[in-house]
Amino acid sequence: MDRQEAIDFLLEHYENPRNLGLLANADVVMPGGHPDCGDRVTLYLKIDSAGQRIERLTFEGQGCTLSQAAASILTELVAGMPLAQAAVLDGNDMIDRLGRDVVQSRPRCATLALDTLKAAIAQYQKAKV
Repeated sequence: MDRQEAIDFLLEHYENPRNLGLLANADVVMPGGHPDCGDRVTLYLKIDSAGQRIERLTFEGQGCTLSQAAASILTELVAGMPLAQAAVLDGNDMIDRLGRDVVQSRPRCATLALDTLKAAIAQYQKAKV
């Protein structure tokens, strides 16, 4: 994806976010953010009945175009994904998916939702024990 395609992709997700809003029956509600810049995201995670896959992920948030678009993109990326696979997603994977050339100067914004998802998965797994 070239630079302009990456920008268009991010803008599309920012202007028309996927999976935005509360998830009433969430198994985990996990807030995340960067107080110094004001980016915030809260993820609502629903795990399948077997406790193995992400059944649904929604978000609410405020912040820059990049942090909010990345949250929208992440919700589509991990839908149906096994927890073990989602837990090992790397920030570089997310940066590449968003368009490295566009987001490389703001990796914290690009990975906020992913870091929050990893914290949500860890909380879910800890509660299961």
